[in-house]
Amino acid sequence: MRITNKIMQRNNLSNINTNKVLEDKLTSQLSSEKKIIRPSDDPVIAIRALRLRSNVTEVTQYYSKNIPDATSWLKVTEDALSSLSSIITSCQNDCTKGANGDLTSSDRNTILEELKAFASEIYKTGDADYAGRYVFTGYRTDTSLSFQKQTYMRYQLTEQVNRTAIDSVTHVNQGDIATWTAANFDDGTHSGIVENDVSQNTCYRFRLSYDDLDEKGDYQTGMLETEPVIKYYDVNGTLQTIDNMTAYKSTDVIPGANPGDPATNPYAIAESNPDAVIYLADTGEILLGKNVYDTLMATKDNPTTGDKDESQILITYQKTEFKAEDLRPQHFFRSASMEGEKDATGNFQVDTTSLIEYNESYLDTTLERQSIEYDVGFNTTIRVNSTADECFKLGIGREIDDLVNAMQAVVDLETTIKDIEKKISTTTVQADLDTLQNQLDAANKAFTFQKDIAQKRFEQGITAMQGYLNDTSLAITNNGTRSSKLALIESRLQNQKTTFETLQSQNEDIDITEVAISLESASVTYEAALMATSKIMQNTLLNYL
Repeated sequence: MRITNKIMQRNNLSNINTNKVLEDKLTSQLSSEKKIIRPSDDPVIAIRALRLRSNVTEVTQYYSKNIPDATSWLKVTEDALSSLSSIITSCQNDCTKGANGDLTSSDRNTILEELKAFASEIYKTGDADYAGRYVFTGYRTDTSLSFQKQTYMRYQLTEQVNRTAIDSVTHVNQGDIATWTAANFDDGTHSGIVENDVSQNTCYRFRLSYDDLDEKGDYQTGMLETEPVIKYYDVNGTLQTIDNMTAYKSTDVIPGANPGDPATNPYAIAESNPDAVIYLADTGEILLGKNVYDTLMATKDNPTTGDKDESQILITYQKTEFKAEDLRPQHFFRSASMEGEKDATGNFQVDTTSLIEYNESYLDTTLERQSIEYDVGFNTTIRVNSTADECFKLGIGREIDDLVNAMQAVVDLETTIKDIEKKISTTTVQADLDTLQNQLDAANKAFTFQKDIAQKRFEQGITAMQGYLNDTSLAITNNGTRSSKLALIESRLQNQKTTFETLQSQNEDIDITEVAISLESASVTYEAALMATSKIMQNTLLNYL
């Protein structure tokens, strides 16, 4: 084959261009530190790079964003639960002090003030939030656990309890002792008070989750219409209704049925009438006679019926006025609410178009746990929230209320006794002295009764607070378990992230030293090619003629 100069020129130019392309490729690799610039450079590397980049991005999302977010949520929850545990422990300590029968007046006042402070703080920690989301309110992260101010909103709610919710209550009938003053002791109303006028009554009760309830309901269709309703399952599994309820206030003095019969009080009626069902809206109690108590205590679950729990007792009632720090019913109960406002006469007028119903399935199935879960790994989720019903139980506040009321009654009677004794020391009229002595005897008897009630109430409070403390400790343990699990997941993801980033680097990144040497070699080759070509290009056929 004849090789002409033209052919040599073309071959040389082609080789120079090849060297130049290689040099360009190596230069691009060196500047980008990547093996390929475009997928067509190496499809295998490109496909593997897409997969590895996706893995790195996903792991980075879990490790750098989701896990820190979940960790922060769990930390906020832990701090709130720790505060709750501390408050309950302090309440239990006060119960231990209050159960001492030899308390001084100063001791009682100290315990009383501490309990009042705890009552104010007990649910504030439940409104802890993370990044504007309340952590104890389940899916309703935009709704606080408690009311932030006094609120008028009509709620109808149904408590689902069982026979263990029934306890006993002892009430001291003080007559007019509570209204005695130095100015009115001899006005005829109080002067007749004697020791025998003081008595005490013990009966069974449901202590509802709220006090200051509506005496009668006035909801629209399907809502509560009169007093609260109690429903239970009989031995045949049929839902029965207790509808012979009578509404009183705890302070009511009820005239006798016949002329001459002594006046009585709701607690005395419940003690003496075995069929009594008395609703005390102001204290949030339903008092039960012995027959009603026996009926409800006979309720038990039938294990052969899996679709319902025959041991549960349903109590439906209504509340319109909520104080600041009262818990919102929708976080705990099957409930319905309607907004409204008070009219000129002080009556609450509802807006029937504002009806909202909550937790409708609670009455048909078991409690639905509103769990908030974070994706923290490949096919791995972790629950980060604790719900209010696990730890911030309404019974804690109601228990503290009972303790405060019991101790306050003792402190008030103690003050009354001191006032009477002071009055006696300055009185010289024998008739007045006799009246004052009768009042003092009655007050001392009431004080003895109330002191005994308070001591027993505080003894029961030790056990009750221990139960709430156990619930809180369980919530703390569950939260800590999730934190520990999250730490293990974080460690595993850190290793995965390192592994994927290493594989990605091995697949995409160049060896700078190797590429630099190759580039230098390509440069030398390119320059040599230019020199060789320049010499060849100088010679033509004419040089040999």
